Amino acid sequence: MSLFGSDRLYTEVPLRTKRFRFRPLALILVPLAAILFQVYLPRFFEYLGYLELPLLVTVYFSLLRRQPAAGVFIGAGIGLAQDSLSHQPLGMFGIVKTLVGYFAGSVSMRFDVDNPIIQFVLSFFFFFFHQFFYWVLARALLGQAIDFSTQQTMVFGLLNAGVALPLFMVLDKMKE
Repeated sequence: MSLFGSDRLYTEVPLRTKRFRFRPLALILVPLAAILFQVYLPRFFEYLGYLELPLLVTVYFSLLRRQPAAGVFIGAGIGLAQDSLSHQPLGMFGIVKTLVGYFAGSVSMRFDVDNPIIQFVLSFFFFFFHQFFYWVLARALLGQAIDFSTQQTMVFGLLNAGVALPLFMVLDKMKE
């Protein structure tokens, strides 16, 4: 059989099953603090409006659990809670964060997501995915003509990815 045979490709990929546990109180308080930060702090400091902390918390918990199903529930819970506390239509963040949680959980099964470079790249990618898919849903479901600036989204994605690394380090301290 050749070096690039199909059976060799599937057997060489290590299965990532290492999962961590958080205290139940941290699983509730961390997303709630991120949502409250997202909803209320930009009212006082407009320049913090670009930070999408609920998204970063969704990505972190989904990457940490290493299960797509767990990522779905994490994303749906955080997204619906964010919808209920914000002025957005109910369900928009819920749908988008559910997809982000699913894909983050799926990616974490294949890659070593403990590496800071991979965390930076994934945070940037999922921010861009989140913004793009929110734009698609707003146009398709709500009929809103929202602008999507690729350059602005990339800059904000880099800033969010830069914030994600120290945030992930702080959240790593809360693991059991």
